[in-house]
Amino acid sequence: MTRYRRPRLAGASLLVFTLAAPLVLSPIFTAPAHALFGFGRIVYDPTNHAENLLTAARTLEQINNQITSLQNEAQMLINQAKNLASLPYSSLQQLQQSVQRTQQLLAQAQNIAFDVQSIDQMFQQDYGNLSLNSTDQQLITDARSRWENTVGGLQDAMRVQAGVVGNIDANRAEMSALVGESQGATGALQATQAGNQLLALQSQQLSDLIAVISANGRADALSEAERATAAEQGRIQRERFLTPGSGYQPGDASMFNN
Repeated sequence: MTRYRRPRLAGASLLVFTLAAPLVLSPIFTAPAHALFGFGRIVYDPTNHAENLLTAARTLEQINNQITSLQNEAQMLINQAKNLASLPYSSLQQLQQSVQRTQQLLAQAQNIAFDVQSIDQMFQQDYGNLSLNSTDQQLITDARSRWENTVGGLQDAMRVQAGVVGNIDANRAEMSALVGESQGATGALQATQAGNQLLALQSQQLSDLIAVISANGRADALSEAERATAAEQGRIQRERFLTPGSGYQPGDASMFNN
C-alpha cells in the first residue's frame, strides 16, 4: 500500500510545478495589453533625440549670432551719429572781431596808407618834388610834411603793436576753449571742426604778425625816405648857397628920416 502512494505523490508534485511555472515566468515574457495592440505606444530613439538636441543648439547659436549682429549694427549707428555730431562751440565771431580790430588800425594809418596809388601820389608830392627853384619856405614846408609822415608812421606802428598785444588775451582764451572742445569731442566731425577752428586761430595770429611787420616796415620806410629826401634837400640848399649871386648893387640910403 505504501509503495503505491509514493509514485502518485511524486507525479502530483511534478504536475503542480509544471502548471505553476508559466505563472511564475509570465511577468518576464508578457507585454502590456496596450503595447500588444499599439494604443499609446512610447518608443525612445536615442539617435533622433541627439539630432533634435543638436538642431536646437544650432538654432540657439544662430539666434545669438543674430542678436550680436544687431547689437553691432546698433553700436555702429551710434558711432556714426557721434561722428556726424556738430561741434557746439564756434570761435568764428571772436576771431573775426580780432581781425577787424587789426584792420581798423591799419586803415587809420596817417598820411600815407597801405594803398599803392596813395603811396605813389604822396611820395611824388613830398619826396620827389625837389628842385633848385623851390623857395626856402617851400623847402621848409615839404620837410615838415615828411617829418609828420615819419612820426605818423611810427605812431601807427605802435598802435598796431598795441592792438595785436591786446588780442593775445582773447586768443589765449579761445585757444584754451578750443583745446578743451577738441579733447571732449564725441566724434570725428567734432574733432575735425575743433581742429579747423584752431587752424583759424593760428591764421588770425599770423595775420596780426603780418600787420605788425607791415606797420614796422612802413615806419622804417618812411624814416629812410625822409632821410634820403633830407639829404637831397641839403644838397640843393648847398648848391644854392654856393651859386654866385649878382653881387653888391649900390643904392640910396636914408638915415634919421632925412
